[in-house]
Amino acid sequence: MSEGPARVARQKKKRGGEMVAVNVVVLAGRVAADPVRRVLPSGVEVTELRVHVPEEGKRLLPLPVAVWHDSVPPAVMDGLVKDDQVLVHGHLARRFYRSGSGARSLTEVIASGIRKLPEAHEGVTQASGSA
Repeated sequence: MSEGPARVARQKKKRGGEMVAVNVVVLAGRVAADPVRRVLPSGVEVTELRVHVPEEGKRLLPLPVAVWHDSVPPAVMDGLVKDDQVLVHGHLARRFYRSGSGARSLTEVIASGIRKLPEAHEGVTQASGSA
């Protein structure tokens, strides 16, 4: 089986044997605010955005997404604005940093792909299911 964009790791369990861990994220939702493109001191570009993903019968989950332009072409993000529906695939990552209030961490989706979805027309419902 090919790994493709999925993150697959093999880890040793404490009591022997191996455990396979798969880190794959696929989200469909709305862009919560206009994406922010930044250039880091290293020269690498990243676009950060939040995607509101509905929980079944509950509130919207605002999930942070980072789109690194060394792995996703910047043109993919052109024209993407608040309230656009998007499909994001990638993996989860947790990063640590220091701010004025001390050490902090952030869990975010690192996108390996993102695309704008067509708007649903009135009277058309979207099916939801599990994979």
